[in-house]
Amino acid sequence: MNDVLFAIWFLLPAAFSNAAPIFSAKIPALKRYDTPMDFGKEWHGHRIFGAHKTWRGLISGIIVSTVVLYVQQVLFVHTDWAKALSGPVDYAALPVLLLGPAFAIGALGGDAIESFFKRALRIKPGGSLIPFDQLDYIIGSVLVSLFFVILSPAHYVWIFIIWFVMHVVASYVGYLLKFKDDPI
Repeated sequence: MNDVLFAIWFLLPAAFSNAAPIFSAKIPALKRYDTPMDFGKEWHGHRIFGAHKTWRGLISGIIVSTVVLYVQQVLFVHTDWAKALSGPVDYAALPVLLLGPAFAIGALGGDAIESFFKRALRIKPGGSLIPFDQLDYIIGSVLVSLFFVILSPAHYVWIFIIWFVMHVVASYVGYLLKFKDDPI
């Protein structure tokens, strides 16, 4: 059970950053920052990332990820339960202002790369490419975290299993709440 809880705790900043663009898109004051990351450019006749990968989403993801990681660090320093959740990672020593943005760039960058391949395969924006839609942010986040923390292979297996399942459940809940057009 400790490995499951650690897997959830460790990737929490990346998961929140992955969800941040969905919520920031609903804030009317942020609509003016809706510029696509690919600036509308095309490659071989299709958009590079598409209109849904915006600078607003990336910036909101970076902010959210950094705040979540900072809260984890504060909780680690001041509570025993957070120390227990943190497994092999010394959160007090993590460079929050580097790893927080890195988690977001990994998560949202993984999503953007997957979006590039979806555009190349002519899958409509918002359309599914299972299981890559559920894995892209996990892969990107884990890869960037390697510059800061090396975990055991078992920890990575748990991270992938837990967050894959949680992503499917969260996507379905987002669909039920009308944040998403498709259930997965």
